[in-house]
Amino acid sequence: MAAITAGMVKELREMTGAGMMDCKKALAATDGDMEKAVEFLREKGLAAASKKAGRIAAEGLVKTLVSEDGKSAAIVEVNSETDFVAKNAQFQGYVADVAAQVLASSAQDMDAFMAEAWAKDASLTVAQVLSSQIAVIGENMNIRRFEKITTDGVVIDYIHGGGRIGVLLEASAEVVNDDVKEALKNVAMQIAALTPKYVKRDEIPQEFVEHETEILKVQAKNENPDKPDAIIEKMIVGRLNKELKEFCLLDQAYVKDGDLTVAKYLEQVSKEVGGKIELKKFVRFETGEGLEKKEEDFAAEVAKQMQ
Repeated sequence: MAAITAGMVKELREMTGAGMMDCKKALAATDGDMEKAVEFLREKGLAAASKKAGRIAAEGLVKTLVSEDGKSAAIVEVNSETDFVAKNAQFQGYVADVAAQVLASSAQDMDAFMAEAWAKDASLTVAQVLSSQIAVIGENMNIRRFEKITTDGVVIDYIHGGGRIGVLLEASAEVVNDDVKEALKNVAMQIAALTPKYVKRDEIPQEFVEHETEILKVQAKNENPDKPDAIIEKMIVGRLNKELKEFCLLDQAYVKDGDLTVAKYLEQVSKEVGGKIELKKFVRFETGEGLEKKEEDFAAEVAKQMQ
């Protein structure tokens, strides 16, 4: 059986919001498997589905850039080892250059992107410029991911927390004016705040729905062992609908007016401007999402140096 460490318990607690002892029991019951432990806690009704499975820990920046005509946009995440470097003007300038490179690029994956000629100096590749930046800044850095949207409609960007979270939102709009852009910016802020997974319900894969249904079934039976299966099934339908509303952007309660869903808010704006607005896709990057920061024991490091 795997040894359950205090660090594992802490990580599971951060991921699920469950109590320390419950996390310890879940890890013991699943032989230290973090994903299974999350499911174990959910089945017991001790963890929320909306909690993100993955610690947000690595440093760096997310940067977005929209073309002048508003028809294409880029988003990139560049990681650094420390927050100190992430706030460094040279690092921030480099990340802005990477975003500009992505906007002009036709690369479909990271390997192709890294092999491209650097726009500011065609004698170097993107990978070579990254290496030189690492040498100058003196800290390991990584272009972790990028995405580009090209559209016949409109694309809006939003950056939260000085580059901690970035969002691109693509929509089709029969009218494109300041009111429409402001509405889409509001929805982009919603994406940053509430982390939806899909634009609308029919985008959700069937296997995801089946998996969630199974977890909710076990959870409901654990909470109501005496209730007949027919009642349990009805309970599951209600719970699943509530959960899927949190995952789907258009079904979410609109953050600026809880009486409206995002879909109803956009319907309202569409009527006001005299043209339909339809959301197509979004991209949301959060710095360090799913990465674990290297934890330095400062006292141990000092003792090591002294020896």
